[in-house]
Amino acid sequence: MALERAVRDLEKKGFGDRVIIPEHSSATVEEAAAALGCSPGMIAKTLSFLQGEQPVLILAEGSARIDNRKYRERFGCKAKMIPSDQVEALVGHDVGGVCPFGINEGVIVYLDESLKIHETVYPAAGSDHSAVRLSIAELEQCSDYSGWVDVCKFPEAAI
Repeated sequence: MALERAVRDLEKKGFGDRVIIPEHSSATVEEAAAALGCSPGMIAKTLSFLQGEQPVLILAEGSARIDNRKYRERFGCKAKMIPSDQVEALVGHDVGGVCPFGINEGVIVYLDESLKIHETVYPAAGSDHSAVRLSIAELEQCSDYSGWVDVCKFPEAAI
């Protein structure tokens, strides 16, 4: 049902034809990259946080990690991931398919600066066997994002 919800949202925004349903799982960055035939960095992973009672999604480059200091400076609170058993209820998609498309009302979406090193990215589309191919400008158009943030860092090996 979450896949259909995400696809409907993307169709309304003119991007429904970009949805990809790979044969193999796309639940993790590594699985998604293998299933889509792209580098892990091109996977726009969606990280889900709670800021008090407010669910917040941050889309980041696949190999990037949250920098706790940057997160605290930007949002004024500690980075607290939504417990996996609460993600679907709070966001509208379950772990492995979390994306900014067709989410619950009131969820805030941010795009991390780490994404900008790629021309094309692949966020999930509501399920652990889905993705959508988008340019950064297209991601801005269809994600209903609130703004760009800089809250990630890259592991030494990825630099």
